[in-house]
Amino acid sequence: MKTIHVLGICGSGMGAFARLLVQQGFEVRGSDEGAFPPMSLRLAEWGIPVFEGYRAENLDWSPNQTPDLVIVGNVIRRTNPEAEEMRRRNLPHLSFPEALRWLFLTNRHSIVVTGTHGKTTTTSLCAWLLESAGQAPGFLIGGIPKNFARSSELGRGRYFVVEGDEYDTAYFDKGPKFLHYQPKSSILANIEFDHADIYRDITHVTESFRRFVDILPEDGHLVVCGHEQLAIDVAHRAACAVETYGIDGDFDWVATNLVPVGTGFRFSVSYHGTLKGELFSPLAGKHNVLNALASIAIVYRLGVSFPEIVAAISQFEGVVKRQDIRGEVGGILVIDDYAHHPTAVRETISAIRTRYPTRRLWALFEAESNTSRRKIFQDQYGEVLSGADVVVLSKPLKKNDKLADTDQIDVQAIVTNLRSKGVDAHHIAEFTDIVDFVADNAVHGDVILGMSGRDFGGIHGEILKRLSERS
Repeated sequence: MKTIHVLGICGSGMGAFARLLVQQGFEVRGSDEGAFPPMSLRLAEWGIPVFEGYRAENLDWSPNQTPDLVIVGNVIRRTNPEAEEMRRRNLPHLSFPEALRWLFLTNRHSIVVTGTHGKTTTTSLCAWLLESAGQAPGFLIGGIPKNFARSSELGRGRYFVVEGDEYDTAYFDKGPKFLHYQPKSSILANIEFDHADIYRDITHVTESFRRFVDILPEDGHLVVCGHEQLAIDVAHRAACAVETYGIDGDFDWVATNLVPVGTGFRFSVSYHGTLKGELFSPLAGKHNVLNALASIAIVYRLGVSFPEIVAAISQFEGVVKRQDIRGEVGGILVIDDYAHHPTAVRETISAIRTRYPTRRLWALFEAESNTSRRKIFQDQYGEVLSGADVVVLSKPLKKNDKLADTDQIDVQAIVTNLRSKGVDAHHIAEFTDIVDFVADNAVHGDVILGMSGRDFGGIHGEILKRLSERS
């Protein structure tokens, strides 16, 4: 097998996977709708041609050649022109998770990080701790760790670290992606309701995590957050060794004596009641202390020494779009974050509050995910956003998913809720108007936190540009 065609290649995970294919020596091409930066630029850098739009003839690589394998992303529907042509020609095809397992995980120790929140940072930490210890791991991550400046790497070592997503696999496989990753070591950080477009309720979500825990081998290792009762209940099913982690409690791995220092936390770490030592994590927020503990528990069992862990965590630079400082102009700091689920929004606002306790905090929020655009968490958003001083909500992202108006989130109702709590809240529909509002009203000392699972219309950069013009 030499040639591979990727459907939906410009998604962050699919593009990163395409890079692995190139590293492995395959000739790779792909198709997508809306090939735009940064992924379009990265694919060009890696020498991967991309067809703009889906057409049957994209599968004709030359007059007498079709690809040896087609990899199908989960954005592809059965009626996609290339998917239909692929089936008509009976071309060999796999989902992205199946291909990852078959091509990259079969002969490696797979470390799979799961949970509703914290996967990207924790996966990045695991990869960085192993890399710093000289293990040269492979990895595939749903974000870009700044220490690596890339979201995938083939690696030369024994270990391969994967961000384990509970979203569905492909149009022909509606099971969760992480069931394909043959986990040997795993983290279960938390379980909450999300992905409302494919899951009915929390029971449905929990069943997917149960199925994941059931496939862990007896000689495997599961690390679970001790603060999350639902995750603990699911972990009891595991046939393998299970360890808990948490802050100031009766857990196998415990963080105590948390002290905010600079951008992050200094804290002590104990294992089975024995103090291992003190370390500094440059990441803000108690949730990132938990992320660090989870990664420590995984790599320590794999032989990474605690002194190596201490050194590596102190040098961890974080992940793009996770409390990501985009710039500061005239004493006004602009931060970009991926938070969109209410729990993530709450923890991110709390972390930024801790990091900048004396500064006025703006929270700009775009409801863009398949869950946040629905009314499911409307009341919760009114609670979690109240941790900011000024809140601005844009119009929800429009998608071609036929979401009924009666099911859509009511942004104005959230604003009314926030104002009843004394929060200076606004509904400003258009991104350009949000930029104008911030530029006209932000003052020296303010922190502008823009939260969206997408690029939020590029407002972070536009705000910085306007502030520069103002000054």
